Amino acid sequence: MARKRSIVDLCLTPKAEIPTGLRFAVSTLMWLLVIGAWSLATYGGFMQEIFLPSPTAVIAAFFRLFEDGTLGQHIWASVQVVVIGFVISSIIAVPLGLLMGTFRVVQAGLEPLVNFIRYLPVTSFVPLFILWIGIGIEQRIMVIFFGTFFQQLVMIADVSRGVQKDLINASYTLGATRRDAVLHVLAPAAMPGVLDTLRVTMGWAWTYLVVAELVAASSGLGYISMKAMRGFQVDVIFLAIAVIGLLGLLTDLVFRLLRMRLVAWAS
Repeated sequence: MARKRSIVDLCLTPKAEIPTGLRFAVSTLMWLLVIGAWSLATYGGFMQEIFLPSPTAVIAAFFRLFEDGTLGQHIWASVQVVVIGFVISSIIAVPLGLLMGTFRVVQAGLEPLVNFIRYLPVTSFVPLFILWIGIGIEQRIMVIFFGTFFQQLVMIADVSRGVQKDLINASYTLGATRRDAVLHVLAPAAMPGVLDTLRVTMGWAWTYLVVAELVAASSGLGYISMKAMRGFQVDVIFLAIAVIGLLGLLTDLVFRLLRMRLVAWAS
């Protein structure tokens, strides 16, 4: 009884660590509840197949598209678009965001424009991107870039502003130049927050995938989802959604591991 009470106390205590086994059990239970509710709704006849496919129908769609090689081709096409767009965005946004959060003159110049653009809907720019760039992979990459870049910029600037000024002043006391303070004090101190920002915005990049492949695409998970919608193939739509979610979880795990390896001191 005392052991159970101890576990309950841990669960109800803010920010308290819980055993790994308990964390795994709770996560597994949540997945089982979701799948159970889904199965009940479909196999129990509460939802028609045309609106909500059963788990077996989605699994069957997976094997059908996997065996003929279609699924692998579309997954690879979507991964290329998301990764290239995200990497280009991050390469520009990380240093620029650090500068924006560090130097007031950069903030004054960029912040009003950035805050204006980041509220503009990405979907409204798709026709313009097609006119400017064309209908190739470049247009889809641009959608991912536009959807993540300005959000990254604002969040990384906030991370940079959150670095304590005392660290900078202490480095000056020890003889560091302004360049040294930025490169060797501010940037490492901001690194945990930067990695967290990249992990969050990577999720946004996956959510913009369907938008990127909405028009004039001939491959990708968003493309097969839109194509399936026209043919009322709801099982394929659910399959595409599930694969995007799994790929998003995989990239999230990569960033978590990267954070643990690069900035373990901040955990």
